[in-house]
Amino acid sequence: MTEQRTVVRALWALIGITTLLRLAFAASMGGYTNEAYYEMYAQNLDWSYFDHPPMVGVVSAVGLSLGSWVSPIFGLRFGFVMMFAGSTWLIARLASRFYGERTGVLAAVLLNATVFYGVMVGMLAGPDGPLLFFWLLTLERLSATLDAPERTSTWVAMGAAWGAAMLSKYHAVLLPAGFGLYLLLRPQARRCLKMPGPYLAILTGIVIFSPVIFWNATHGWASFAFQGTRAGGFHGFDPEMFVEALVAQFLYLLPWVWLGLIIVLARLIRKGPLGWSDSEAFLMSQAIPALGLFMGVATFRRIMPHWPLVGFLPLMVLLARTWSERYAARTSREWTRFGTALLIPPALLAFLFLVHANYGVFQDRQGRLLGLVSPKKDPTVDTVRWDQLASALEQRGLLDEPNSYLFTNSWRLSAELAMATNHKRPVACFHRDARSFTFWSKPQDWVGRDGIFIRVDEGQGEVDYYNPWFSRLEPLASVPIVRGGVTMETIQVYRCVRQTDPFAFGFSGPEALFPTPPPRIALETR
Repeated sequence: MTEQRTVVRALWALIGITTLLRLAFAASMGGYTNEAYYEMYAQNLDWSYFDHPPMVGVVSAVGLSLGSWVSPIFGLRFGFVMMFAGSTWLIARLASRFYGERTGVLAAVLLNATVFYGVMVGMLAGPDGPLLFFWLLTLERLSATLDAPERTSTWVAMGAAWGAAMLSKYHAVLLPAGFGLYLLLRPQARRCLKMPGPYLAILTGIVIFSPVIFWNATHGWASFAFQGTRAGGFHGFDPEMFVEALVAQFLYLLPWVWLGLIIVLARLIRKGPLGWSDSEAFLMSQAIPALGLFMGVATFRRIMPHWPLVGFLPLMVLLARTWSERYAARTSREWTRFGTALLIPPALLAFLFLVHANYGVFQDRQGRLLGLVSPKKDPTVDTVRWDQLASALEQRGLLDEPNSYLFTNSWRLSAELAMATNHKRPVACFHRDARSFTFWSKPQDWVGRDGIFIRVDEGQGEVDYYNPWFSRLEPLASVPIVRGGVTMETIQVYRCVRQTDPFAFGFSGPEALFPTPPPRIALETR
């Protein structure tokens, strides 16, 4: 009993300490990459969005309502940090259900000891945070249903968790696939199919997910079509992309964790399904669909590095079980040292990222990261750019003009601009790939108004491209972005006087990235 109590205390100490550290991080660093885009979700709450289902917007909105008194970026991240605390508890509970409390704590440590989950998902706003939480909740509830398949209420709870996972990210469609694989591997488990529970679970999940279906049906199936194209397009095998995906896993999970997970996977594959215990069959059935699908896609096209990583979550439980059994004789103090050693590297990486983002400690006099990476490719510049730009716009009175709007030609940049300026002026995205900006305004909404074009060098076209849509273009300012006394980049600001024709922004198929300009004669006769 004393040992069990110690293990439980260790779990709560892990959750408490890491959550406090993440909250401190959330308050200390500016917005990063896509976070502002999800803040726009919270400002435009809907049943679904162009890129993702609505859960990321809901969590963002709740966090902003609870934590924005600290700062907007802290409020945005608050809900995701708290959800990761819940995810840490859930993976421990799932592992404990199969292999005991110590394995549960080790599985929780493993989740926190990775760059992707422990740092990125645990600290930043994004759809993978809710997906992780509800994915683990679904697995935990599914394991409970298999212990007592006659309990209908447990099945309904599992179905609700799966529905919430589907509202988080479309990856969750793989959860029923994993359960189906488990039923193929374990015939004795199929007796549950003679009971109402599984069908009520599926119905519950579909009902919860139905708002996303409704949104897509009323928006040209935009989200389903967009995500479907990201995994399609077979053009022959490309082993380099497969290797690239493996390297990304190696870095995202950290080498020592990734290698341990791969060894566990390889041993179980070599043993074969007939040699698996029921718990091993359950966990492998949930690992195989995600790893098989996304690594299969990686053989012929580039994938996002984090797509397959949900497949490693069940393997974390199995790796924790292996460690717990192999080193069972270790004392509590030795286990504490071991867990701490695993947690230090991602914590140190997060700290170094934060310090460099704020102070540029690893840049040279030309702003190059470690003297090698140009400021344009330094991901930390994103965290200091937008507040400086917003201050410059405010000082020039550009946020107080009632008939003007701001725009860029990148959905990501437009979202960051909107959040940095606290939505004082409307913000548009003039690009074919405008993502959800396609539905947050209409092209004709901006006609007759002045546009303030923000040109960030990276990924920006020439400003003259927009000339046909306006009466004239005037340069307004050059805004240097400075960190550590070094100018990292210079942002150009232009006034686009009186928009004369609607700019057809928005993703609508495989045509050219930019729409064809209107006939110039139409401008001259107005």
